[in-house]
Amino acid sequence: MADEENENPVPEERFTDAPEGQEGVPGNGADGDATEAPALVINGQYIKDFSFEAPNTPEIFNLLQSEMPNIQVDIDVQGEGKGDNLFEVVLKVRAEANVKEEMAYICELSYAGLFSINVPPEHLGPVLLIECPLILFPFLRRIMADTTGDGGFAPLMLSPIDFASLYQQRVQQAQAAADAESANDA
Repeated sequence: MADEENENPVPEERFTDAPEGQEGVPGNGADGDATEAPALVINGQYIKDFSFEAPNTPEIFNLLQSEMPNIQVDIDVQGEGKGDNLFEVVLKVRAEANVKEEMAYICELSYAGLFSINVPPEHLGPVLLIECPLILFPFLRRIMADTTGDGGFAPLMLSPIDFASLYQQRVQQAQAAADAESANDA
Protein backbone atom coordinates (compact mmCIF):
# COMPACT_ATOMS: atom_id res chain seq x y z
CA MET A 1 0.00 0.00 0.00
CA ALA A 2 2.84 2.38 0.80
CA ASP A 3 4.28 1.85 -2.67
CA GLU A 4 1.00 2.94 -4.27
CA GLU A 5 1.03 6.19 -2.32
CA ASN A 6 4.51 7.07 -3.60
CA GLU A 7 3.77 6.44 -7.28
CA ASN A 8 2.48 10.00 -7.85
CA PRO A 9 4.09 12.11 -5.14
CA VAL A 10 2.73 15.61 -4.64
CA PRO A 11 5.38 18.31 -4.18
CA GLU A 12 5.41 19.36 -0.53
CA GLU A 13 6.17 23.04 -1.30
CA ARG A 14 2.74 23.32 -2.86
CA PHE A 15 1.19 22.94 0.60
CA THR A 16 3.43 25.25 2.62
CA ASP A 17 2.88 28.90 3.53
CA ALA A 18 -0.71 28.89 2.25
CA PRO A 19 -3.45 30.80 4.03
CA GLU A 20 -5.43 28.68 6.46
CA GLY A 21 -7.97 26.56 4.61
CA GLN A 22 -6.27 27.22 1.26
CA GLU A 23 -3.55 24.58 1.39
CA GLY A 24 -2.93 23.01 -2.00
CA VAL A 25 -5.08 25.48 -3.93
CA PRO A 26 -3.29 26.80 -7.03
CA GLY A 27 -2.91 30.58 -7.06
CA ASN A 28 -3.10 30.91 -3.27
CA GLY A 29 0.43 32.18 -2.84
CA ALA A 30 1.76 28.84 -1.67
CA ASP A 31 4.13 28.65 -4.62
CA GLY A 32 4.75 32.36 -5.20
CA ASP A 33 1.97 32.94 -7.74
CA ALA A 34 -0.47 34.99 -5.67
CA THR A 35 -1.08 37.42 -8.53
CA GLU A 36 -0.81 34.90 -11.38
CA ALA A 37 -4.13 33.56 -12.62
CA PRO A 38 -4.13 30.49 -14.86
CA ALA A 39 -3.84 31.43 -18.55
CA LEU A 40 -6.87 29.34 -19.51
CA VAL A 41 -9.69 27.91 -17.41
CA ILE A 42 -12.64 25.96 -18.80
CA ASN A 43 -15.71 27.15 -16.91
CA GLY A 44 -18.18 24.98 -18.82
CA GLN A 45 -19.08 23.30 -22.09
CA TYR A 46 -22.55 23.00 -23.58
CA ILE A 47 -24.70 22.46 -26.63
CA LYS A 48 -25.95 25.87 -27.70
CA ASP A 49 -28.03 24.75 -30.71
CA PHE A 50 -28.62 21.33 -32.23
CA SER A 51 -30.66 19.92 -35.09
CA PHE A 52 -30.82 16.59 -36.90
CA GLU A 53 -33.17 15.94 -39.81
CA ALA A 54 -33.54 12.85 -41.98
CA PRO A 55 -36.54 13.83 -44.13
CA ASN A 56 -36.36 10.96 -46.63
CA THR A 57 -36.27 8.01 -44.28
CA PRO A 58 -36.94 5.14 -44.59
CA GLU A 59 -36.74 5.28 -48.40
CA ILE A 60 -33.21 6.71 -48.36
CA PHE A 61 -31.88 3.49 -46.79
CA ASN A 62 -32.61 1.63 -50.05
CA LEU A 63 -30.35 4.06 -51.95
CA LEU A 64 -27.62 3.76 -49.32
CA GLN A 65 -27.34 0.03 -50.02
CA SER A 66 -26.01 0.73 -53.52
CA GLU A 67 -24.60 4.28 -53.31
CA MET A 68 -22.16 6.05 -51.03
CA PRO A 69 -23.47 9.34 -49.70
CA ASN A 70 -21.87 12.64 -50.62
CA ILE A 71 -21.24 14.47 -47.34
CA GLN A 72 -20.51 18.20 -47.20
CA VAL A 73 -19.19 19.52 -43.87
CA ASP A 74 -18.80 23.21 -43.00
CA ILE A 75 -17.29 24.42 -39.74
CA ASP A 76 -16.91 27.85 -38.20
CA VAL A 77 -15.38 29.19 -34.99
CA GLN A 78 -16.58 32.27 -33.15
CA GLY A 79 -15.32 33.89 -29.97
CA GLU A 80 -17.10 36.58 -27.99
CA GLY A 81 -16.31 38.42 -24.77
CA LYS A 82 -18.80 37.90 -21.94
CA GLY A 83 -17.12 39.91 -19.19
CA ASP A 84 -13.72 40.53 -17.64
CA ASN A 85 -11.47 37.81 -19.08
CA LEU A 86 -14.57 35.66 -19.72
CA PHE A 87 -15.16 34.44 -23.27
CA GLU A 88 -17.59 32.16 -25.05
CA VAL A 89 -16.16 30.15 -27.94
CA VAL A 90 -18.65 28.47 -30.28
CA LEU A 91 -17.84 25.75 -32.80
CA LYS A 92 -20.55 25.55 -35.44
CA VAL A 93 -20.71 22.56 -37.74
CA ARG A 94 -23.18 21.70 -40.49
CA ALA A 95 -23.08 18.31 -42.18
CA GLU A 96 -25.33 17.50 -45.11
CA ALA A 97 -25.42 14.01 -46.64
CA ASN A 98 -26.98 13.36 -50.05
CA VAL A 99 -27.39 10.19 -52.07
CA LYS A 100 -27.82 10.98 -55.75
CA GLU A 101 -30.28 13.91 -55.62
CA GLU A 102 -31.96 12.80 -52.36
CA MET A 103 -31.10 14.26 -48.98
CA ALA A 104 -30.13 11.64 -46.43
CA TYR A 105 -29.67 13.96 -43.44
CA ILE A 106 -28.69 17.39 -42.19
CA CYS A 107 -26.99 17.70 -38.83
CA GLU A 108 -26.23 21.14 -37.37
CA LEU A 109 -24.51 21.65 -34.04
CA SER A 110 -23.29 24.71 -32.18
CA TYR A 111 -21.10 23.48 -29.34
CA ALA A 112 -19.75 26.10 -26.96
CA GLY A 113 -17.40 26.57 -24.08
CA LEU A 114 -17.09 29.33 -21.52
CA PHE A 115 -13.45 30.14 -20.80
CA SER A 116 -11.57 32.44 -18.45
CA ILE A 117 -8.56 33.64 -20.41
CA ASN A 118 -5.70 35.58 -18.84
CA VAL A 119 -3.18 36.26 -21.60
CA PRO A 120 -1.70 39.43 -23.10
CA PRO A 121 -3.99 41.04 -25.71
CA GLU A 122 -1.72 40.04 -28.60
CA HIS A 123 -2.23 36.35 -27.68
CA LEU A 124 -5.99 36.51 -27.18
CA GLY A 125 -6.91 35.76 -30.82
CA PRO A 126 -4.85 32.57 -31.09
CA VAL A 127 -6.08 31.33 -27.70
CA LEU A 128 -9.74 32.04 -28.57
CA LEU A 129 -9.65 30.66 -32.11
CA ILE A 130 -7.03 27.90 -31.87
CA GLU A 131 -6.56 26.61 -28.30
CA CYS A 132 -10.20 26.76 -27.16
CA PRO A 133 -11.55 25.04 -30.31
CA LEU A 134 -8.95 22.29 -29.86
CA ILE A 135 -10.43 21.64 -26.41
CA LEU A 136 -14.03 21.66 -27.67
CA PHE A 137 -13.58 19.69 -30.91
CA PRO A 138 -13.41 16.13 -29.50
CA PHE A 139 -16.75 16.63 -27.75
CA LEU A 140 -18.39 18.08 -30.87
CA ARG A 141 -16.99 15.19 -32.91
CA ARG A 142 -18.45 12.60 -30.55
CA ILE A 143 -21.89 14.25 -30.58
CA MET A 144 -21.92 14.33 -34.39
CA ALA A 145 -20.86 10.66 -34.63
CA ASP A 146 -23.39 9.52 -32.03
CA THR A 147 -26.23 11.48 -33.61
CA THR A 148 -25.68 10.34 -37.18
CA GLY A 149 -25.22 6.76 -35.97
CA ASP A 150 -28.36 6.93 -33.83
CA GLY A 151 -30.17 8.35 -36.87
CA GLY A 152 -29.60 5.05 -38.69
CA PHE A 153 -26.63 6.13 -40.80
CA ALA A 154 -22.93 5.37 -40.61
CA PRO A 155 -21.47 7.50 -37.83
CA LEU A 156 -19.93 10.69 -39.21
CA MET A 157 -16.35 10.75 -37.94
CA LEU A 158 -15.07 14.28 -38.50
CA SER A 159 -11.39 14.48 -39.38
CA PRO A 160 -9.16 16.52 -37.09
CA ILE A 161 -9.18 20.21 -37.96
CA ASP A 162 -6.13 22.46 -38.22
CA PHE A 163 -7.48 25.44 -36.28
CA ALA A 164 -4.12 27.22 -36.61
CA SER A 165 -4.48 27.25 -40.43
CA LEU A 166 -8.07 28.47 -40.14
CA TYR A 167 -6.88 31.26 -37.84
CA GLN A 168 -4.11 32.24 -40.27
CA GLN A 169 -6.63 32.35 -43.15
CA ARG A 170 -8.90 34.58 -41.05
CA VAL A 171 -6.00 36.93 -40.24
CA GLN A 172 -4.98 37.10 -43.91
CA GLN A 173 -8.56 37.81 -45.01
CA ALA A 174 -8.90 40.58 -42.42
CA GLN A 175 -5.58 42.08 -43.54
CA ALA A 176 -6.62 41.94 -47.20
CA ALA A 177 -9.94 43.62 -46.38
CA ALA A 178 -8.16 46.33 -44.38
CA ASP A 179 -5.70 46.90 -47.25
CA ALA A 180 -8.55 47.13 -49.77
CA GLU A 181 -10.43 49.60 -47.60
CA SER A 182 -7.38 51.83 -47.08
CA ALA A 183 -6.75 51.74 -50.86
CA ASN A 184 -10.34 52.84 -51.47
CA ASP A 185 -10.02 55.69 -48.95
CA ALA A 186 -6.86 57.00 -50.64
